[in-house]
Amino acid sequence: MEDLKDIKPNQSIELLKSLHILTRDGRMNQDSKRKLKQVYHLYQLIEPCLEKALASNPQFTLVDHGAGKSYLGFILYDLFLKDKGGELYAIEHRSDLIEKARHLAQTLKFDRMHFFASNIQHALENQNIPNKIDMVTALHACDTATDDAILFGLKKEAQFIAVIPCCQAEVAKTLRMEKKDALKITLSELWRHPIHTREFGSHMTNVLRCLLLEGMGYKVTVTELVGWEHSMKNELILAENIHQPKKIALDRLDEILKNCQLDSLRFRFLPTL
Repeated sequence: MEDLKDIKPNQSIELLKSLHILTRDGRMNQDSKRKLKQVYHLYQLIEPCLEKALASNPQFTLVDHGAGKSYLGFILYDLFLKDKGGELYAIEHRSDLIEKARHLAQTLKFDRMHFFASNIQHALENQNIPNKIDMVTALHACDTATDDAILFGLKKEAQFIAVIPCCQAEVAKTLRMEKKDALKITLSELWRHPIHTREFGSHMTNVLRCLLLEGMGYKVTVTELVGWEHSMKNELILAENIHQPKKIALDRLDEILKNCQLDSLRFRFLPTL
């Protein structure tokens, strides 16, 4: 069928139908073709990390945090883990989504996908999740859920952490609350107007996340995912643990928190590990 020519070999057609990339009769419209291209673009960016993790540990483990409908987890399992090995753990606090994803995995016989309805603290304490994780991902985990995924990766000493943040609101909220005192400094002009508060808060959130990762020994790259699901939230933060902590990164993180009146968020961006 003509519509199938853009699909990768060994891709599960039933999975693409379940994800609504293909219709039930196996066809794609222009929107679906664009979505498929975006899915493959994301996979292309993450695949080298998967290959490197596999090379260092043939039984490698991947955790998809704040998994939602486990969209990303299913794609990574289908395109990579299904044939090459490894275990995938999907963590999501909404139990109804976990049950639906578990049912789909059983239908597709994706036997090495495991699902947990849990928050971050319970996930860290769960004995069914390995103490050491090779890779942690989070696709559009909302607001502080991305920070939860990063903290999970740090505590599990993940070799790779890949997050695509979404709707970061906490920093912007704090900037608004502290605006009266912040207006005393020139730097506050960066977020004085409400629209700038929102945009600057979102940008600042990702900057602080990158500094934390670098401070904890990770090499960080930031890549744009143009047009991902028609969302403006298309920034991929990809971190590899090279075991070279940068004190200067943590010092700068600390300085930014102080200068931008964000001391109340120190627990978030300078957590005790």
